Amino acid sequence: MNYRHEFHAGNFADVFKHILLSRILLYLRAKPAAFRYIETHAGSGLYELASAGAGKTAEWSGGIGRLAPASPAPPLRELLGPYLEIEAPFLQKDPPHYAGSPLIAKALLRRQDKMLLCELHPRAFEKLKAVLGGEPGVKLFAMDGYMGLRAFVPPKERRGLVLIDPPFEDPGEFEAAADTLGKAWRKWPGGIYMIWHPVKDPAAAAAFGRNLAQRGIKRILRLEFQVSRPALQLPLARCGAFIVNPPYLLPSEAKRILPWLAACLGAGEPGFSINWLEGH
Repeated sequence: MNYRHEFHAGNFADVFKHILLSRILLYLRAKPAAFRYIETHAGSGLYELASAGAGKTAEWSGGIGRLAPASPAPPLRELLGPYLEIEAPFLQKDPPHYAGSPLIAKALLRRQDKMLLCELHPRAFEKLKAVLGGEPGVKLFAMDGYMGLRAFVPPKERRGLVLIDPPFEDPGEFEAAADTLGKAWRKWPGGIYMIWHPVKDPAAAAAFGRNLAQRGIKRILRLEFQVSRPALQLPLARCGAFIVNPPYLLPSEAKRILPWLAACLGAGEPGFSINWLEGH
């Protein structure tokens, strides 16, 4: 399937992914020691919601467009607030924009923290360079993210997060992601890894999880979120994330966030799941 960032910026899947991203980064910055953020498929970094791509699908209206004006109760507001505060000034632009994961991460990194962003697509890389090129603590690489990840770990900080968020255009993407994560984890078993993935075929997503577990990777939290019943021939309605070494409070936070998010963004048979892969 094709899941290019620019066509789906700000949709329900981005909201799910970026809330989790913000929570993990906030836990990392709670300790004074520096950490490193690595992203294998960074995309353009910033997306105009009225562009030809995003405007054609208008998926953002059922994602950040629905979440931004919502009013969660105070406990949830504290969990969602950092993400929404980062997005607010971009949404208020004319035309509105959506900040992707590189900009979310940059907003949450401190002076001592570093980030490495990989993007292979030439046009996306040029846009990413226009958004974040020259920023202190940021290094951009026009290269295959899987190759970059194997080269960049372990980081000297020994703490950090890797986001693997490919477009899933290649039918072998699940295998490539699992293989790369397995090799990276063996080099840096203490790092936090988050792999986002679409769920068109639940059996394929489950097989992906088994593939990760069979490589010996420990402590894998599996989260899935849907706004309606998934179907192969319909637009994406369910997605998931495998998180290796999640912060210890993240599972309990997910139990509070995901039910509310399903009610907020759901369009028919919303739902979610939270579980650990065997052997965690």
